[in-house]
Amino acid sequence: MTGTGGGGALGPASTGNFFVCDIFDASPKDDLGTMEHPIFSLSTRPDRRILSYEHNATTVQVTPSVRGRATIHDKDILIYCISQLMAALNAGRVISRTLQIKAHDLMVATGRDTSGDGYARLREAFERLAGTRITTNMTTGGVEVTSGFGLIESWEIVRKSRGGRMVSVMVTLSEWLFRAVEAKAVLTLSREYFGLRKPLERRIYELARKHCGRQPEWQIGLATLHKKAGSSAPLRVFRAAVRKTIARGGLPDYEMHEDPGDLIVFQRAGVVLAPQERPHLKPETLAQARQIAPGADVYALEAQWQSWWAETGRPVLRNADHAFLGWLASQQVTPD
Repeated sequence: MTGTGGGGALGPASTGNFFVCDIFDASPKDDLGTMEHPIFSLSTRPDRRILSYEHNATTVQVTPSVRGRATIHDKDILIYCISQLMAALNAGRVISRTLQIKAHDLMVATGRDTSGDGYARLREAFERLAGTRITTNMTTGGVEVTSGFGLIESWEIVRKSRGGRMVSVMVTLSEWLFRAVEAKAVLTLSREYFGLRKPLERRIYELARKHCGRQPEWQIGLATLHKKAGSSAPLRVFRAAVRKTIARGGLPDYEMHEDPGDLIVFQRAGVVLAPQERPHLKPETLAQARQIAPGADVYALEAQWQSWWAETGRPVLRNADHAFLGWLASQQVTPD
């Protein structure tokens, strides 16, 4: 067996206490903590700088290994693991923070190249994830503990092909990340996310998904977006890159534009309603929605219902709250 990372053998795997990733077509899920804060490098070259970040009382320090900081493309592995665990959790299955993964399934699900070079790059991604160390006071699963950990605790190749390629891999996630899964502190990503090849586009999409989940429109100052994206480029270079992203379009689910005053505005693609046009719901209605769809982002559901209402001709609503709950009951909602 070949491995790297958190030191020592994978204990749970040796006793059979591990989760087998066998769910076909699981919805892509991402954890809220790494969507909100800039953990991953946007560089396409080895990034060996220590990142120190502070925002609204949250502090993060990311220390890379000699192989460099884990990249936003390396994060595909974590997204795949989270997606498998969440699908199992929603199906009532027992999960573990040690997962057995078929390398080919992971690569296909995340849109990676399945050539020999693709397997080599996958191995390098595992090494960067295990070597990158995080020290933070970020809360996961309602627990705030200042601690240091790797993005994955350890990994090992458990089976190789005759040609030496990894076939099956065992991965143990950090307790911090596994706690986020258990608390369902995740959001669903568009499957088109994996088609975004530019690191900045991926990071901008994550931020839009995280914040627009609560409202049809979100705006952010360019300087704050620069900080939250984790870009190491000067602000003027970052501004130019954001403008190119706006010009290209292509962010899944969202449209971007620039407003005066260095403001970047994100809107949900499709029908956009002015605040005074939207049917508004009572707080207790949203509380009922949480019971109907536990783990789902009720604000995102509210926005979806508002768009659906507009697209169907804006019928007169005698009781918006009853109409929303009826619509919600008719949907096959999975936790976000």
